[in-house]
Amino acid sequence: MFTSISGRSVLVTGGTKGIGKGLAASFAAEGASVVIVGRDRDAGGRAAAELAPYGKVAFEQGDVASAASCAAVVAAAQERHGGLDIVCCNAGVFPSAPLAEMTPEQLEEVLATNLKGTFFTVQAALPALKRSGRGRVIVTSSITGPITGYSGWSHYGASKAGQLGFMRSAALELARSQITINAILPGNIITEGLTDLGPDYLQAMEAAIPLGRLGSIEEVASAALFLATEEAAYITGQTLVIDGGQTVPESLEAMG
Repeated sequence: MFTSISGRSVLVTGGTKGIGKGLAASFAAEGASVVIVGRDRDAGGRAAAELAPYGKVAFEQGDVASAASCAAVVAAAQERHGGLDIVCCNAGVFPSAPLAEMTPEQLEEVLATNLKGTFFTVQAALPALKRSGRGRVIVTSSITGPITGYSGWSHYGASKAGQLGFMRSAALELARSQITINAILPGNIITEGLTDLGPDYLQAMEAAIPLGRLGSIEEVASAALFLATEEAAYITGQTLVIDGGQTVPESLEAMG
C-alpha cells in the first residue's frame, strides 16, 4: 500500500488532452488538487469539466514556451491550493518535418515547447517545491529520442533526449532541497494524437510490441503516481520506460 497523496497540490502542463489529461485524472482520483495548463482556453474549460468527476481539477491558460507564462500558472496554482507539491512537465508537440525540409521556425516550435518549456516550468516552480518539503517533478519524455528514432521526428527526438540531459543535472541541484525529478518514457500509447496517425501506423506499432498491444494512458499515469509517492522519495534522476517491451528486441525476428 502506497502513502496517500490526498491533499497535495499538483500542476500538469499539457493537461487538457492525451497523457496529460490522464495524469490529471489519476492524481485527482487519489485526492490531489490539480491545475491543468494549456494554450486553448475553450479546450481547457472542457477538459476541466470532463475531469470534475475524478476530483478537484481547475484550468489555467498558459504557454510553457514563455517563461513569464510559466511563472503565472505556477503562481495561480499556489494561490488556488496554498502551495505546490508535484509538477508534471508534460506539455509537448510533435509535428512531423523531414530534416532536409525543416525550417528554423519548425525546429524552434518543438524545442520551445518540449525542452525550453520543461526548463521554464521547473524554474518557476522551484521556490514552491522547496517550501513543500516533499517536492516532486515528473517529466514526460518518450522512447523516441532517448532510445529510438523515427523518420521525420528528429526535432522531437532531440527535444525528448534533451529533457533527460536536463533532468540528470537538475536532479543534483534539486536534491539539496529534497526535491526529486524523474522521467517517464512512454512508448506507443493510445491517445488522440496517436490515433490521428491512422490504422496502418497503429497496426505496425502493435506488431513491434512484445506485449502485442498499445499502452493505455492509465498505465502511464500509474507510473507517474508512483514517482510522486513517499515510497519513491529515494528515486531521483531516473527514467521509467513504459512501452510494452517495444525497445527490448533487436528485430521482429527476435520476438519469436
